[in-house]
Amino acid sequence: MGSSRLPGKVLQEINGKPMLQRVVDRVSRASLVDEVIVATTVDPSDDPVAGYCQTNNILHTRGSLYDVLDRYYQTARQYQADIVVRITGDCPVIDPVEVDHVVQVSRETGADFTSNRLPPPWGRSYPIGLDTEVCSRLLIEQAWRRAAEKHQREHVMPYFYEGVELQTVNSSLATGISTRGFHIALLNHEPDYGRLRWTVDTPEDLEFIRQVFDRFDGRDDFSWQDILKLLKREPRLADINFGVAHKKLFDIDERT
Repeated sequence: MGSSRLPGKVLQEINGKPMLQRVVDRVSRASLVDEVIVATTVDPSDDPVAGYCQTNNILHTRGSLYDVLDRYYQTARQYQADIVVRITGDCPVIDPVEVDHVVQVSRETGADFTSNRLPPPWGRSYPIGLDTEVCSRLLIEQAWRRAAEKHQREHVMPYFYEGVELQTVNSSLATGISTRGFHIALLNHEPDYGRLRWTVDTPEDLEFIRQVFDRFDGRDDFSWQDILKLLKREPRLADINFGVAHKKLFDIDERT
């Protein structure tokens, strides 16, 4: 709720439902996900989030505001998760099929960390807003014990992939070993859609997402390919939040 660019964003309404509910509903349809847990904070500003989850029977935990790695570790530990799938609460068009895809690639490659995005300098070819990261609880615990830099604690997963040199396996996969010895798998997409921004961090982002849901009559069963088809029909929709800059790896909340 304390977002610096869009205060209260996770409970902002998108066509009759709070954004958080949209995320929970869509992730819940992933067939390889057993439980969806909202990991919010103990900050009083997030009381409405915890209250909403309690009222609507959504599993949730509360933890550190700025040490998000600790919040994830404590949640995974409490629920004894074997595998942790990280989804951020500001991605209301997250695609359950894509979530399953990342989990499946994690299984097939045996990678320590698998994702369909990495921050610069590695780049991304999936739209911003489909971001899915997968690793084991045991590795989350390792990062929790050893990660010391602020950006590693706030962005949860950098401890695993920092310094990795990726080698292309095929058009949809690159792999490599990070400087700390972790096996990293990065999903890619051809053609490259990494310039498309479908997350919510500003008022412009929220307006874009509301327009998308409007076009689907408020339903949330559309796929990310359906959004591509929509933008092909109405390319000007993408202009709504085209100029919004995405946060980088070393960007941290200065309030910490």
